[in-house]
Amino acid sequence: MTDEINKCIEVLENGGLILYPTDTVWGIGCDATNEEAVKKVYQLKQRNDSMALICLVANDAMLEKHVEKVPDLAYDLIDLASKPTTIIYDKPRGVAKNLIAEDNTLAIRVASDKFCQYLIGKFKKPIVSTSANISGQKTPISFQNIDSAILKGVDYVVNLHREKQNSFSSSIIRLANDNTVKIIRE
Repeated sequence: MTDEINKCIEVLENGGLILYPTDTVWGIGCDATNEEAVKKVYQLKQRNDSMALICLVANDAMLEKHVEKVPDLAYDLIDLASKPTTIIYDKPRGVAKNLIAEDNTLAIRVASDKFCQYLIGKFKKPIVSTSANISGQKTPISFQNIDSAILKGVDYVVNLHREKQNSFSSSIIRLANDNTVKIIRE
């Protein structure tokens, strides 16, 4: 796993894209603080950049660094969720401008997968996590279902967990600073 993490970090540091297994489905990732790298993700997915992307952080400390104020309820949602849960926060900071939604929010998930935690922890910055498909196409449930355009469009493909099948995406919850909760995707 260490070799794979080091290869990913080299690509991420150079503004490249990785294809990697997450705690949900296979994802396309890049340095979430690099505007040009984020632009490449939108181009590869053929996705309008007004449709926000998710980013992953390694732990609560990294989350707190990239959100102006993490509502207390967020920690309960993260700890008590039965599946990976992405939370949309108000007033993100320290990430690429083109990663932030028009309403000044950002969808962030604290990674529960060991590979992702180690990768992001060693990289010391959040990484983008968006499903490995062209926008509008079905999310692949396994590595074998990933479109060849995606495989060719990234700079590095992680050579771990390729046999794993995950047919679920994360839950997405909008949590405003006034503690208003809205379930976007179960």
